[in-house]
Amino acid sequence: MISETTTSTAQSFKHVSYLWDEAKAAEFDKLDGAEREVALLIYRSNLLGADLRLTNYGGGNTSCKAMTPDPLSGQPTNVMWVKGSGGDIGTLTKSGLAALYMDRLQALKNVYRGLEQEDEMVELFNHCIYDLASKAPSIDTALHAFLPFAHVDHLHPDAAIAIAAAKDGQRITQELFNGEIGWVGWQRPGFDLGLQLQACYEANPNIRGIMLGSHGLFTWGNTAYESYVNTLEVIEKCAEYLESHMGKNRPVFGGAKLESLPAEQRHQQAAQLAPVLRGYCSSDRHMVGHFTDDARVLEFINSHDLDKLAPMGTSCPDHFLRTKISPLVLEPEQITLTNGGLSAESQAYLEGKFSAYRNDYRAYYETCKHANSPAMRDPNPVVLLYPGVGMFTFAKDKTTARLASEYYVNAVNVMRGAEAVSEYTSLPRQEAFNIEYWLLEEAKLQRMPKPKALSGKIALVTGSAGGIGKAIAKKFAEEGAVVVLNDINAERLAGAKDEFVKTFGRDAVTTTPLDVTNADSIRTAFEAASLAFGGVDIVVNNAGISISKPIEDHTEKDWDLLYDILVKGQFVVTQAAVNVLRKQDLGGDIINIVSKNALVSGPNNAGYGSAKAAQLHLSRLNAAELGKDHIRVNTINPDAVIADSNIWAGGWAEGRAKAYGITVEELPAYYAKRTLLNESILPQDIANACFAFVGGLLNKSTGNVLNVDGGVAMAFVR
Repeated sequence: MISETTTSTAQSFKHVSYLWDEAKAAEFDKLDGAEREVALLIYRSNLLGADLRLTNYGGGNTSCKAMTPDPLSGQPTNVMWVKGSGGDIGTLTKSGLAALYMDRLQALKNVYRGLEQEDEMVELFNHCIYDLASKAPSIDTALHAFLPFAHVDHLHPDAAIAIAAAKDGQRITQELFNGEIGWVGWQRPGFDLGLQLQACYEANPNIRGIMLGSHGLFTWGNTAYESYVNTLEVIEKCAEYLESHMGKNRPVFGGAKLESLPAEQRHQQAAQLAPVLRGYCSSDRHMVGHFTDDARVLEFINSHDLDKLAPMGTSCPDHFLRTKISPLVLEPEQITLTNGGLSAESQAYLEGKFSAYRNDYRAYYETCKHANSPAMRDPNPVVLLYPGVGMFTFAKDKTTARLASEYYVNAVNVMRGAEAVSEYTSLPRQEAFNIEYWLLEEAKLQRMPKPKALSGKIALVTGSAGGIGKAIAKKFAEEGAVVVLNDINAERLAGAKDEFVKTFGRDAVTTTPLDVTNADSIRTAFEAASLAFGGVDIVVNNAGISISKPIEDHTEKDWDLLYDILVKGQFVVTQAAVNVLRKQDLGGDIINIVSKNALVSGPNNAGYGSAKAAQLHLSRLNAAELGKDHIRVNTINPDAVIADSNIWAGGWAEGRAKAYGITVEELPAYYAKRTLLNESILPQDIANACFAFVGGLLNKSTGNVLNVDGGVAMAFVR
């Protein structure tokens, strides 16, 4: 066991991160008793969760036990604080902990009816709660409760699982640690596994941890620091052992079968293929994608062992729940990609691959299901491996897709290590099913918030770093969409990204420069959308410019600029959008932000007004042509949206004021007063109108014009 005087430093470790800061830990000394132990538990947990080599996001759990006054009697009582259900140790706070009476947890042994009735114990944990503000206790609660240590860590380190999932894992564990680490064979987490951990420790009271077959690692200590260092040392030793054997007897994964394409070509192919794959993976509901060409992934998918290992699936339950029973492996030689789409042969190949995967999943479900199993879920793959290029993952939102990718990288690391020292073994299909369709897991899924109106949707709004465009993108993000922010102004775009990340999180947004007068820039923007999210569902042509001059002052340059940005820009962006939308075959929405000036003849407005009229009719033409693809094309006609607008920051305001014989300062009131509703129009009003078209209530509407101008009678369509 580690002693309190043990001194470790960052230099002591090569394969894990030593992050303990004595000065930071000393700040908790001002706290008393249990409060200090809980603070140190949270500190330790956050340090462990900061290193993805130690555990995956949301995986593993940590705990501490301490004496604290009972709120009813005032007498000291032993309480355990443990990470609650659904939390993440890397971001854990006190609100994410469950606090339970230890004596009551121990008393549950008296009512435990055996493995067949194990799930009922989770509900009984509620009778053990000490802090009524606790997070719901997780299934792993008993695993911590029955180990007699003040601090316990349960993690899913790749290095440890590689040994735990090896065919000779128990023997390797015994020899590597000389009996200092115990072994408990695979069993689904629960009350009985907690009893097995207790029995293992009692039979081997000198051990410093326990390896769970195919699952993970338990380590402990009498203090937070002791547990932290013990955990790092055990994982470090596992990692060193794997490294010493890597490539010793045979090349990693049997050696390379093919070479990766150069990075630029990988990204081009991924961007072209992602919308096609997204379409297939979205047969039940719209999915959002993630792509990685991480070196560890490429080493695996380019190897001779890919065909042997990929169908086996993962071992750790946390990995499996995120990545499904197995990935779908594509054969690059069967796929011919062009910017316009796939060849007929490639399309037939993918149809066959996805059909076979879905049929295999249905067979897996039918073979393994129980009488009370939940209904079969989406049979589409989550992980798709494309040798030479990279890995795609698709899920209900970007965060889940990204995490699935990270979990599969964990699984690759496990397979790599296990194959280096022995043979990799995965969970038996029935055990995998029992995890995937566990009634407790189903209950957790049912408790999740209902999807928002735009969940699973991807939106690209041109000119979205400010004004109307940013308001539209913000509204879409609020309603669950992921958004592709873009602008010609890099500084303005960077500011918008910071704002969106702060408000919606890093997974909700990506950015790309976009000049709507440049076809290459437009193509690059849609490639960025496909690489970041898998494609696009909603495209809003919002980027614009305004020039107001009498006809005698209007130059040819003014005219060309207006038509290039407003008309040609809308056309080329729509053309690029249709290319992606057709690859997905999911339908979609194109919204064009035009103007009341498309319908109203105003003074000093020949160039701008005629360009807006062209935009409006182009919208009608596109709606008529694209209906067969279930691509809806609709128009919003705003008027006088002044707030946060680049247009009004330029000469347009002066030009319109001059045309109406008023000052610039009088414009907002002038525009409001001339409307039937006597209202000023804000960017949020345009955003709400856009959402009205895409929010689900108008899915059978196309070719429409929606005026958002406060009521300008001259702009009535009919």
